[in-house]
Amino acid sequence: MATKITPLGRRVLVKRSTSEEKTAGGLFLPDTAKEKPQEAEVLALGTGKDDEGKDVASLFTVKVGDKVLISKYGGTEVKIDGEDHLIINETDILGIVG
Repeated sequence: MATKITPLGRRVLVKRSTSEEKTAGGLFLPDTAKEKPQEAEVLALGTGKDDEGKDVASLFTVKVGDKVLISKYGGTEVKIDGEDHLIINETDILGIVG
């Protein structure tokens, strides 16, 4: 059963890209030694209103499917169907990749 989450306000649902499991020298890294990747894919955009009551859906800089760079420690981690996702504010998106 698929769970659907729609972020509120100027929040964005993203899924982090998988991190490299092997170093350039050929060593495999355990999960505890891996750094969280800063690249993610946008899965859903918020549809709520901002503090002034304005509709924010048309104000987003990113769109669903974009690959983005996100801040390292921002957002709230959530599990959807057993997979880790992140709900972040649009201001935690540093740039669009590609």
